[in-house]
Amino acid sequence: MPDLTHLHPMIVHFPIALLIIGFLVDAISLFVKRDFLEKTGFILLIVGAIGAIAAYFSGASAADGLVEAGSLKDAVEVHESAAELALWIIIGAAVFRTALVMVRRYAGYYRWIAFAIFFAGVLAVSRTGYYGGELVFKHAAGVTIEFGSSNSGSIQNGSLASASNP
Repeated sequence: MPDLTHLHPMIVHFPIALLIIGFLVDAISLFVKRDFLEKTGFILLIVGAIGAIAAYFSGASAADGLVEAGSLKDAVEVHESAAELALWIIIGAAVFRTALVMVRRYAGYYRWIAFAIFFAGVLAVSRTGYYGGELVFKHAAGVTIEFGSSNSGSIQNGSLASASNP
């Protein structure tokens, strides 16, 4: 079976960008009354939520490939908890907004509630991204370092592994 642990870092940046840009477009649409901005914010929220689901499951798969111990284990657990919270908030924001649009109630007080939930989701996604960055840059989770020669070893997840020469 092919190693799919590399999918998470490939996927995760898209929902982060989509959700942050969608939130900013939504914020602008609160003050600049244009249907285009309102619809664009909604579409970016929906596509970002779908991407967040893909990022969550690819991250769970990537975590299965890590040898977790000590501070790395703690950091992975914090990132996973943050990701789960962010996922639920973003799904909640998308479902709530979709329901409001379908019943034609996306206005006034309800619009501000939807905006607040979206804001909470973007904050949660940002927090999750911060912890994900710590995994890579502080704990070198999933990082492989190849030394110049094919006979030399490589460092993967903090341990020296011997590279085989065919």
